[in-house]
Formats: sequence, C-alpha cells, structure tokens
Amino acid sequence: MRPTLRPTTGPSTMVTAAVATAVLLTAAACGSTAPQPSTSAAAPAAGGAATSAATSSSSHEVSALKASSTSLGNVVTDGRGMTLYLFTKDTKGTTKSVCTGQCLGYWPPAMVGSTAPKATGVSGTVGSISAPGGGKQVTLNGWPLYYYAQDQAPGDVLGQGVMNIWWVVDTSGNPIKGSGSSSTSTSGGSVGGY
Repeated sequence: MRPTLRPTTGPSTMVTAAVATAVLLTAAACGSTAPQPSTSAAAPAAGGAATSAATSSSSHEVSALKASSTSLGNVVTDGRGMTLYLFTKDTKGTTKSVCTGQCLGYWPPAMVGSTAPKATGVSGTVGSISAPGGGKQVTLNGWPLYYYAQDQAPGDVLGQGVMNIWWVVDTSGNPIKGSGSSSTSTSGGSVGGY
C-alpha cells in the first residue's frame, strides 16, 4: 500500500506563505508589479525599514540644497551631497505627498529642519508641504523631494528611473528623465518601486 502524501502546513510553510502574501500586497498597494532596477546595495529590511546611511531622522533634515555633479550630470542634492528625487505620482504644486506607509521606508522625505534650507546653485523655488507623520517636507519648484534608502554615498543615483516614476531633479526643480547606471538593468523584484 502506498502512503498518501499530504500538504505540509507547518510553521515554516506558513511563514513562507505570509512573506509571499506580504510582498504581493505591497506590490499591489504600490500600483505596479514592474521590475525595479538592480543595485549593489541590499534591499531595505522587512517591514519597510531602510538600511542606508540616510536612515536616521536627523539625516533626513535638509539644511541646504545644492547642485552636485553625478554620473547623470548636475542634480539637486542636500548639503552633504546626497541625491534628492521627485515622485511623478505626486502632483507638481501638491500640498500632500502620495508616498505614505511602506513607501516612506524606501523613499524618506527630505525634511525641513529648524530653518528653511539655503539654496546654492539651485534656481527653482524652495518651499515645503506637510509631511506624512508630521513636520514639513522640502519642495522644489512645487515637487516634494525624497531620498532613496539604497543611496549610500554622496553622488549615488541608484533611485534614478525606479519603476519609471522616481527621478533625480535638475537645478530648476524639474525631473531629469534618462537612464543612469541603476535604471538600465532589472532584477525582477517589485518591492520599493511604489
């Protein structure tokens, strides 16, 4: 007599199913399942917690905006040279960002510190909007600005072109849409694109 095989429903199978469900729900909530660019940096940790040099709340405060030279040309960065991005699902001139929840773990908002950021070599109008969770988020030419959690060093542009909706910003506050080293190859994952 042959034994009947029954599906395993032990703890490891349930954990695997829960993780797979969470990934699918995250991708669906972000409105896209298209692949994101591959990078050499590790993906943010589970639960949306970012693992980059720009993860502490004080490192998200922008005291200055400046033009910095990168592999994509001159782009807007903070005073430390960390690249700032805009999200084309936001609306220019918006009063509220649409990047919320887990999106913020991958794309932390550039926050206004105790004083408005000083702009050097930047011609776009600097402003602010209410940030998710409180405080004020920096805007340039009406676009809310963000960091990318996988950028590790000044001049990194790993967020360029992610999901075709995240772009570096020129000095007048407009998106620079073009491929950089991170936007030309894909890894098949969807988490973090939003």
